[in-house]
Amino acid sequence: MYKLIIALLITTNLSSQEILLEKDRAVVVNNILKDRLNNLLPELMDQSGIDMWVLISREYNEDPVLKTMLPAEWLNARRRTIILFYRNKKNNTIDKLAVARYNFGDNILSAWDKEKQPVQWERLVELIQERNPEKIGLNFSTDFNISDGLDKTDYDEFMDYLPLDYQNKIVSAQKLSNLWIETRTDYEMKLYENIIDITHDIILEAFSNLVIKPGLTTTTDVEWWMRQKVTDLGLDTWFHPTVDIQRNSELQQDHLHSFSDRPNDKTIIYGDLLHCDFGVTYLRLNSDCQQIAYVMKESDIEIPEFLNKALQLGNNLQDILTNNFKYNHTGNEILIKSLEEAKQKGLRPSIYTHPLGSYGHSSGPTIGMWDSQGGVPGAGDYPLNYNTVYAIELNITSFISEWNRDIKIMLEEAGFFGNKGFRYVNNRQTKIIKIPFIN
Repeated sequence: MYKLIIALLITTNLSSQEILLEKDRAVVVNNILKDRLNNLLPELMDQSGIDMWVLISREYNEDPVLKTMLPAEWLNARRRTIILFYRNKKNNTIDKLAVARYNFGDNILSAWDKEKQPVQWERLVELIQERNPEKIGLNFSTDFNISDGLDKTDYDEFMDYLPLDYQNKIVSAQKLSNLWIETRTDYEMKLYENIIDITHDIILEAFSNLVIKPGLTTTTDVEWWMRQKVTDLGLDTWFHPTVDIQRNSELQQDHLHSFSDRPNDKTIIYGDLLHCDFGVTYLRLNSDCQQIAYVMKESDIEIPEFLNKALQLGNNLQDILTNNFKYNHTGNEILIKSLEEAKQKGLRPSIYTHPLGSYGHSSGPTIGMWDSQGGVPGAGDYPLNYNTVYAIELNITSFISEWNRDIKIMLEEAGFFGNKGFRYVNNRQTKIIKIPFIN
């Protein structure tokens, strides 16, 4: 399967990027899903201590976890779809059954004949009783929205049919669903490198003379160019891109201003320090990247050294944070230790790193929020696990004497944490993007 994925990845070349045709994407997605269901899921069920996992969804109201299990040809669940996984650790087997009118792709087969058993809930109960699990995991959670996909109607109806002695076995599947969402396979990580490369290349083109004409082009123009570029490549994005400006003639605004309160159609001029927040969705994985660029003035030979030094401080903060990535340490523990170390070195840090993968703001440990630098109850208490991906998102505030003001270097890059430690999925920004002066 791995060779097939690599072969497909090189079939279509566009500006040095390999964007698969829809049919080829489906092959990759379904092969990845088969591998995850057959090889990864049994390990995760053992790790979480849940031997039966029941997911229930209705069309257009999908459980976020179930949505990641849809075959590539399905865009939504059909009618009411119920999936049951049963793990027999002793026999090293896993049952993957759909209590639905249809097979759930090639990996999860239908276990319900409506003509023989007209009531869907009764068939589900039969399957449960036949296996007599120790624990029945359902997707409800206080701290993780992605793991809270079971709606009240489906829960109430299920409980109406489930015998009391099995109701006592119901537990939250929060740990299992989080592990399913956050854990990446070797196959997926190979794809992820390509996705990050695509993201970086779009940013590089957006922050160039091909797109930006100083004195004419606005930040909004660049945002919509990025959005259109994603569409033209046949990709998706999970949030609208943002572009903002810092310059020596204006005071530094707060973090909220950079993302939601900045003025529209702000014209880019020479000497501006630009910052973007941008991500793509491709092959059911998401990127999330922030980089900075400088619009060269006629008098500039190179990017001003004071800006290079400010970026270096941002890279230093990244190193402090990622050096504290330790297995089973919570997001709050990593956050507090990193902030303390950064402040001891005289830095002015802010860290707001989040899990990345099947969703942009994915399941896993939250490592700070921009407005919660003392820790995040609940999601911040979740531990760091192996084979997980994070948006290493943070900023450093620096006083620039040449501008007589503070500036923020806001950075974000995808990073992978495995049993060999931390690495960036596909490099990080260590040099400011240069937008040359044009007459």
